[in-house]
Amino acid sequence: MTSVRQHSATTAATGTTALRLESVTKIYGKGENAVTALRAVSFAVTRGSFTAVMGPSGSGKSTFLHCLAGLDRPTSGTVHLGDTELTGLKEAALTAVRRERIGYVFQAYNLMAALTVRQNVTLVPRLADKPVDEEWLAELLERVGMAQHLDRRPSQLSGGQQQRVAIARALVTRPDALLADEPTGALDTRTGQEVLRLFRQLVDETGQTVLLVTHDPVAASYADSVVFLADGALAGELERPTPEQVADRMTSLGSW
Repeated sequence: MTSVRQHSATTAATGTTALRLESVTKIYGKGENAVTALRAVSFAVTRGSFTAVMGPSGSGKSTFLHCLAGLDRPTSGTVHLGDTELTGLKEAALTAVRRERIGYVFQAYNLMAALTVRQNVTLVPRLADKPVDEEWLAELLERVGMAQHLDRRPSQLSGGQQQRVAIARALVTRPDALLADEPTGALDTRTGQEVLRLFRQLVDETGQTVLLVTHDPVAASYADSVVFLADGALAGELERPTPEQVADRMTSLGSW
């Protein structure tokens, strides 16, 4: 098994990096109340790959995702989106990068109740006063299985359909990376697996980069690789593992 740090260095060197953390430490609070959420983490996400991130509760998964997404600034170290260093950007520029180059999917769908499917999906470019790529929009809605429901509102959709709309909204700007935080957590098993298969297809058929934070070994097994965190530090990586292999590794991390 290739170590996480070796994988990171190799990926960066080949120039195929979508996202990269370099020696990122994140500390919340000060003095006796300080909590270290990440400890000198270095990692790179390859373009066109599907990466899952797992770890025990409190391992730093959410902070890892938020630092990669530019939603949280590290205490030290740097974060890169392609050739752009996010940690060096002023807030306005960082907001623009997040809006245009990073897609987000969360457990909560965060759809606007008063808007139709089409209006929800195209919300980001419309707010930025940018034209909607109608050809890409049509392909995207077809891919997520929502092309026949353009005029429906969220209240008229199932949970799985709402998540598909949220995925389309995250992808409408053709982002460099799609970051998903427990996106199947509110879905039943069958619907959750449909969403995971959709992520897999997006990676395989369109070259989309996907990073998934999950607690579910079955969800993680859809990824090309699974990265483990424990106590704010990297704790290994598995390539295309089975759910059983992921679950076994997670069990061992309980006392890592």
